Amino acid sequence: QVQLVESGGGVVQAGDSLRLSCAASGRTFSNYAMGWFRQAPGKEREFVAVVTWSGGRTYYADSVKGRFTISRDNTKNTVALQMNSLQPEDTAVYYCAYSGRPGLWVSRNDYEHWGQGTQVTVSS
Repeated sequence: QVQLVESGGGVVQAGDSLRLSCAASGRTFSNYAMGWFRQAPGKEREFVAVVTWSGGRTYYADSVKGRFTISRDNTKNTVALQMNSLQPEDTAVYYCAYSGRPGLWVSRNDYEHWGQGTQVTVSS
């Protein structure tokens, strides 16, 4: 079993930055992927970004490309999401997700474990 705990959410104004962090514990593998998803009220959970653990490759949703950066710290089993130039449409609950398979997965179905989520609210 893998446990994921997110932190770093909050309320910010448009144009501000925020950094989310996710700590993974439990049974982890040496070669896996970590992703961030988000879910706004009344909407489906959508892909935001993913990073592979071994190679450090990344992939982003078009809506956040150039503003968000995903990174990982292998020594601490953590993954971060640096969010810059935040906009009201970025308001959502952000979820960290773990996939036991290496790859740049964008579908929710490719992830086996999820964190509890952290709220990000961006006011205009």
